[in-house]
Amino acid sequence: MSTREWWRDAVIYQIYPRSYQDSTGDGVGDLPGITRRLPHIASLGVDCIWLSPIFTSPMADMGYDVSNYTDIDPLFGTLDDFDEMLKTAHDLGLKVIVDQVLSHTSDQHPWFIESRKDRDNPKADWYVWADPLEDGSPPTNWHSHFGGPAWEYDATRRQYYQHNFLTSQPDLNFNNPDVQHAILDTCKFWLDRGLDGFRLDTVNYYVHDAQLRSNPPAPRPEGMIVMSSDLFGMQDNIYNKNRPENVLFIERLRALADQYDEIMMVGEVGDHGQRSIDLMADYTKGNGRLHMAYSFAMLSDEFTPAHFRNCIESFQAGAPDGHPEWSFSNHDVVRHVSRWSKYAVSEDAMARLSAAMLFSFEGTIGIYQGEELGQLETVMEYHELTDAQAIRYWPGIKGRDGCRTPMVWESDAPNAGFTDGTPWLPIKAPQAAHAVDLQEAANDSVLHFYRDIIAFRRAHPCMTRGKTTFLDLPDPVLGLRRSVDGRHLTCLFNLRTDAVTLQVSGAASITGPHDATLADGTLTLPGSGFVYLDHADTVTISA
Repeated sequence: MSTREWWRDAVIYQIYPRSYQDSTGDGVGDLPGITRRLPHIASLGVDCIWLSPIFTSPMADMGYDVSNYTDIDPLFGTLDDFDEMLKTAHDLGLKVIVDQVLSHTSDQHPWFIESRKDRDNPKADWYVWADPLEDGSPPTNWHSHFGGPAWEYDATRRQYYQHNFLTSQPDLNFNNPDVQHAILDTCKFWLDRGLDGFRLDTVNYYVHDAQLRSNPPAPRPEGMIVMSSDLFGMQDNIYNKNRPENVLFIERLRALADQYDEIMMVGEVGDHGQRSIDLMADYTKGNGRLHMAYSFAMLSDEFTPAHFRNCIESFQAGAPDGHPEWSFSNHDVVRHVSRWSKYAVSEDAMARLSAAMLFSFEGTIGIYQGEELGQLETVMEYHELTDAQAIRYWPGIKGRDGCRTPMVWESDAPNAGFTDGTPWLPIKAPQAAHAVDLQEAANDSVLHFYRDIIAFRRAHPCMTRGKTTFLDLPDPVLGLRRSVDGRHLTCLFNLRTDAVTLQVSGAASITGPHDATLADGTLTLPGSGFVYLDHADTVTISA
């Protein structure tokens, strides 16, 4: 077991740097602020932190539009601040990974500035350029996620360039070997600096169809019209992403990572439904691709036993030698306590139930800042928005600002201890009520529950190394069993508000954090209740 990779059963804590801790009074979080708050993260018992982008950027998409891959944006500090943060994290036993946004750059990146000058410069083919059709329309029917065609006409080159997101985020041409070499060099820069790996943004978007074929409509039942708030979802996006050639570049990335010790790469699969699970499996199978991947499959509104079971079993079937990361929240979606609160007896009950369930899943676990506080989605007004997607689609899409509002540290301090200035996004009373100091003072808080459940997961071999099988139980109970070395942990979760009674046949004892009672073979799960049953012999659970 001494050779087991650190990331196999790790808990990764995502930091959104703009919103963690401000050290300068400008209202925006920064690297020195993160360094100051690392003891809080270490106290949770997590293994690794993931930082959303901190590189030089005009911030049109909050750092996901990079203009320099090898420097820190002054908003967040300096390379020296990064080195200090990295050293402090390592001293606290925390690994550090950083977002790498490789599919596209900012239009302010020197590569793009040179590329758009003319059609003959050394970087002319570093981005996806194409001539207009005869009538002047874009080369394909591809859509952008942020509204309109995925093509922007450039009057200087008299060509269109592709952008899957904002027009100021041109897509790199990964069909050009020089682009791949340059990107690998930027990744090597950070690995040489001591970084422990990467979170790879939109990892399935790197390569586009070299023949520039238009996408067909999205699959739909016969006669049904599929309407999506995001036009991107109305197409079967088989030519602008998910290309089979994408895997070849991922294998080059893995070969680079394997030159270093204990590096981990986790890819964000930007897709939905069954395809996202299939891509997770494909991108992690074997030992030459990603170490692990996650998708939006569990970041949706769906909260049923069948859904969670299908996600996990589909991955197991598609990549028996692959490795998943499972998470319920991140910087792109509504916080899961708000998203699923209607299914729980209270918001705090949802925070505990969802944590108990998530930490029972086989694989690596990701949590998003504030999740350990049971934090809620912030309700935003239009004039408070900064998210380009929200501004473009309001009010049809509420956007991502609501999950990105600052961390709350001190209930009585100005701006809940986040900043001495004006915070870049508002800190409202429902969020401030979840402040760290209040939760530290309450023994039954969500924060203390997170520490307990993470410690339980780390200590129990079934939770870290156990293989997963599912129990056939009626709704609303999700039942799964983790087994290793003749020991079993049966995990049961009531996903609705009414109490459920189950019969337990065999010798089993309740262990770890729980909200259930077991007496004379009758197990009672209250609404939003959960339990872990420890046993060595066969145990049968029935309704």
